[in-house]
Amino acid sequence: MIRLVAILLFCASSVWAEVRIDPARSVVRDGWWSLRVELGLSDVTPYRVYTLDDPRRLFLEFEGLDGDGVDLSDVLEPGRATNLRLEPMPDGWSRLVVTLAEPMAVAEAGMLTVPQGADLTVVMERSSVAAFAASARSSGLKADATLPEEGVLDAGFVVAIDPGHGGIDPGADRGGVQEAPLMLQLAREVAAALADMEGVQVVLTREADDFVSLERRISLARAAGADLLISLHADALEEDEAQGASVYTLGKDGGDAASRRMVERHERVDLLEGVDLTGQGDQVATVLLDIARRDTGPEGQRFADLLVQQMRDRGVRLNARPRREGQFAVLSAADFPSVLVEAGFLSNARDRERLLDVGGRAPLVRAIADAVAAFAAHEG
Repeated sequence: MIRLVAILLFCASSVWAEVRIDPARSVVRDGWWSLRVELGLSDVTPYRVYTLDDPRRLFLEFEGLDGDGVDLSDVLEPGRATNLRLEPMPDGWSRLVVTLAEPMAVAEAGMLTVPQGADLTVVMERSSVAAFAASARSSGLKADATLPEEGVLDAGFVVAIDPGHGGIDPGADRGGVQEAPLMLQLAREVAAALADMEGVQVVLTREADDFVSLERRISLARAAGADLLISLHADALEEDEAQGASVYTLGKDGGDAASRRMVERHERVDLLEGVDLTGQGDQVATVLLDIARRDTGPEGQRFADLLVQQMRDRGVRLNARPRREGQFAVLSAADFPSVLVEAGFLSNARDRERLLDVGGRAPLVRAIADAVAAFAAHEG
């Protein structure tokens, strides 16, 4: 596979350039039964929001944030927040730590682009002691999943398998069947099939019932040196007419109504965890989208076509439109092709029965493995 170093450097220098906090545009102050954190940033950047207990704190973590020489002494208006500090973290991240005087729950979190760069707003509302403890990071948020050591996966064709949802985000739920654990099981079966192939190595973006943000899933795949990412999901509708598997690639626009609804359902939980995926003017998303379409976008489309053909050959139950497009964040990486596989509809009884059975999943597992083999052979 051709690695476009120039494109990656462009991303690093133009998109994830050094970010600064502007104290003049920032404030931490009480609202009506609430706490508002408003930060003015010099540019958009990936971020995370979470709380920790004992002592109670709010953490805002930013990629590429430079806190050297930043004076935040006038930013804090003491009240429900009693202290504010900025500290560096490993891997080029920094975090703002807000000490809380009482239990507060994150009610809103979002980043918007503005002429000066970006504005981040976090709104916290009063909470009970028990509710705060239950919602703190120890309850299952895993935003700091361990990255593979550099060089561990430096040979062969590397496939990143991404089981959708997990942890605080169970995904679709129909008939007592939840999407997250089912997709993890499917991912393990796909990984096992790929592991038998010479020259193919596999990494999973999650290996347990953990929450991993969409931005983090891409980072994990990139750190593993992925040549291809396959994200696994199972949709659900209010009605049960829709059925069969489909394969999505990154689209230029929002796609049809079904695709837009799918994107919203799969990615809504990241809004609660600090990854704002709704802004059409987001600079990072726009740049990556444009770059991906020039090189890895066509490669992803080629793999998607291979996969649909293999699914047909293996007798996998397909949707009436098995090839679709959508603006999924997990497909936005510029440096490797990616697809999102909807294995079926949990809202459809026949699809649900098929996905619950290891024999029912086997044709899909085999189709994915055969498509990877064909794709890897062409890339090699």
